[in-house]
Amino acid sequence: MAEIAGGSRGVRGVSGAVPVAARRWPLVGHVFSLLRDPHRFMTSLSVRGDVVCIYLGTLPVYVPTTPELVHQVLATDANKFEKGMLFQRLRPLLGNGLAVSGGDYYRRQRRLVQPSFQRVRIARYAEIMSELAGELVSSWKPEQVVGVDRSMQDLAIAVAGRALFSTDLDTRVTSEIQRSVPVLLQDGSARALTPKLLEKLPISWNRRFDEAIGQLRRMVSELVRTMRTDDVRPDDLLSALISARDEETGESMNDQQVLDEVVTLLIAGTQTTALALAWLFHELARHPEVERRLHAEIDEVLGGRRRATFDDLPALTYTRQVANEVLRRYAPWLLMRRTTEEVALDGLVLPADTEVAVSPYTLHHDSRYFPEPNRFDPRRWAPDRDAGLPRKAFLPFGSGLHHCPGHSFAHAEIAITVATVGSHYKLVPVPGRRVRMKMTAGMPYPSQLAMRVIPRSR
Repeated sequence: MAEIAGGSRGVRGVSGAVPVAARRWPLVGHVFSLLRDPHRFMTSLSVRGDVVCIYLGTLPVYVPTTPELVHQVLATDANKFEKGMLFQRLRPLLGNGLAVSGGDYYRRQRRLVQPSFQRVRIARYAEIMSELAGELVSSWKPEQVVGVDRSMQDLAIAVAGRALFSTDLDTRVTSEIQRSVPVLLQDGSARALTPKLLEKLPISWNRRFDEAIGQLRRMVSELVRTMRTDDVRPDDLLSALISARDEETGESMNDQQVLDEVVTLLIAGTQTTALALAWLFHELARHPEVERRLHAEIDEVLGGRRRATFDDLPALTYTRQVANEVLRRYAPWLLMRRTTEEVALDGLVLPADTEVAVSPYTLHHDSRYFPEPNRFDPRRWAPDRDAGLPRKAFLPFGSGLHHCPGHSFAHAEIAITVATVGSHYKLVPVPGRRVRMKMTAGMPYPSQLAMRVIPRSR
């Protein structure tokens, strides 16, 4: 018989009964199942109920599995939740930036950050994206084997760094960003998922992570202080954040607040884009017909030009479909929230301080909303089919109040990079290298994504 959490007295004060996910182990809960076969585990949840209880160690976490309930958590009742356990573990890195803050503070910071991602600014950032994507392609040689995952990560970091700090960074600052951010991207998930008591142990990845945090935050803090004193500021994201004024209060951000948002943009703003690009090239190689159609669109839109621009984006419609399918297929596993007051969720009454987890991956692989969810099919996003998809079931950048303010930046960077690379090359897998998904708290990482650079013949 299926295990049930709750009952008349409930779990930690929860009122109501809720099914518990299968394969729960003593003391560690579902952590082994989650790490061993995350795809099977996450996609099994919706079969058990509209809300399912999983255990991270001995901690019960409630996972809504329908678009409506997920929307309630992220949007309708967003004011009754704060960021949950996994986000709180990253506070030493992100401070009180948008990725971890909540409540009135989050709303104020979002009002200050949002104008930095208006369309006119995205157009300026797109020039950086186009230039750096062109430089990357020019650095490749025919038949060269490249680590696509690392190449896309380096590109995303370079784009974010230049958008944030213009082109005036000296080599010391640039080198530090390029050194620290990959460490924080890869080790941050491990820090979030491992028991807190392990943080202080003198093991190599702890030392590496803590050193990278310190170096990056010191470097950015120095840049913020310098920018404050400059009479003429460049037209970059850092200047926009420093100059931003809250429309309601007229207040601006202090140095600490700017620092937290800049580090958040460097970390969160590069991870999704880099991973989406890496997985996209992987999927193109696995689906030749998709690749042929994508390249045909690129050739038609660019008309022989070798770099895509902001003005090309509206015409790159199939490219956008492919990107959306990648974002569906490789979604984050868990987004944690914690109730700040009593919340009624599908017949359950959750008291304050209850952990709730939203899983975009689970929604994106639910056959009720996406038939044959394991099949890579960009046609799902064609205009004649797109309208029939449940909007609340597709959460590549969150939803509601916590919808990522940089989603347009990410979409532009993905399309410009794919079109620029595709105007020159196709990427072919290296035989004998099996690509696996490495689970993290966010999007999964690809392992061994080595590909050969082949010039396109037209």
